[in-house]
Order: sequence, then C-alpha cells, then structure tokens
Amino acid sequence: MTVDEWLSAAETDAQRRRLEDLTPLLRALAKATATLRAAEWNQRAAGVHEDPPSRAGSQ
Repeated sequence: MTVDEWLSAAETDAQRRRLEDLTPLLRALAKATATLRAAEWNQRAAGVHEDPPSRAGSQ
C-alpha cells in the first residue's frame, strides 16, 4: 500500500465517520511518512545503497 492509497482510504473512512476535522491531520501524517520513506538514511537501511567506499590500506 502506498502512502497515497493509505491517505485516500483514511480520508474516506474519516468522512464516513463524520470526522472531517481529521483530514488535515491525515494529510500531514501522509506528507511526513512520504518524507521519511524518501530519506537517504532509510534507503541505506532497506539495503538500497551505493557500493561502500574502499578502506585505506585494504587490497
């Protein structure tokens, strides 16, 4: 599930429950989540990274 898919479902659920005031909070959470998922350190943690730099003195 993508952040956009989650946001759409969460907004629909909030509207169904008549919790329209929740929409700005859901959007802020989705934006923060997308930012964190796109962070460079997160890509390294997921195993998506460039070759590590060679160590000095290694052959």
